[in-house]
Amino acid sequence: MTTKTGRPRGRPRGFDADAALATGKQLFHAQGYDAVGIAAVTGALGINPPSFYAAFGSKAGFFAQVLAKYSREAGVPLDELLSEELPVAAALTAVLLDAARRYTADPQARGCMVLEGLGCDDPDARCAAAAHHQAAVEMIRRFVAERHPGQAGRVTDLVATTMAGFSAMARQGVGEERLVAVAELVGQAVAQALASPATTAAKAGTKARAGKSGKRASR
Repeated sequence: MTTKTGRPRGRPRGFDADAALATGKQLFHAQGYDAVGIAAVTGALGINPPSFYAAFGSKAGFFAQVLAKYSREAGVPLDELLSEELPVAAALTAVLLDAARRYTADPQARGCMVLEGLGCDDPDARCAAAAHHQAAVEMIRRFVAERHPGQAGRVTDLVATTMAGFSAMARQGVGEERLVAVAELVGQAVAQALASPATTAAKAGTKARAGKSGKRASR
């Protein structure tokens, strides 16, 4: 007679959470969230499902941690590229050029994992991706609004839409050269929009209102 013992729950001895997230990043980026099942994840990590759920809670919970790692290590570095020392159009062009090159650099991980995650069937995974996406969009909007408040909305929408298109095109196999050409063209359009008479007038009006406020305050 034998006595059956259950599999131990929790993380196995020697479990490396960061290595697990790196493996998950490779899986999700290459195949997409919906195409990666729990069996594939646990097989790649070398752990059983109870250990996986004990460590990460759910597949969507694991994906959320993978997205955080991806954003830190492989996402477009907005905090570096949105430099106050550059004209707004030049900084945004740098963002688009980085995305064009980054999204096409690895044949096994094309596109942006965050942007592609917005289309997940799992609402929790979608929500995790949306949080990263909205944070990035808001960072761009604030950057533009500091110098071009009247144009911040539409310029941010243009940049965000272009980046989403880059990700989709990269996933379809479009190469760096074509996306770089589009990035440069969109950058020119942004520069023209920000230099338009309406923009100049809006900036002059803002300065004038600030000047009047200063005069009233000094009286």
